[in-house]
Amino acid sequence: MYTSKSPTLNVHGETRDTVVFILNDFINDNVKLRNEYIGVIHGYSSTILKNKVHEVLKHHKNVDSFKVDPFNPGLTIIKLKLK
Repeated sequence: MYTSKSPTLNVHGETRDTVVFILNDFINDNVKLRNEYIGVIHGYSSTILKNKVHEVLKHHKNVDSFKVDPFNPGLTIIKLKLK
């Protein structure tokens, strides 16, 4: 379960291209650390970063599922596949 103490990545101010590398590294690091739930703050005013984050998550082999936080639409909650 995602909590306020779960690892969270803030990608405000990043470009669509750089967010790919940053997000992949963040996911891979958290798989190694065995964190099942993580979050990505992308903001909600523009959907450019959110769409790119979701595109990366759809194709990442270590992502089990993801959803936008119902209480904060600027945050995506990710469940990772732990080996």
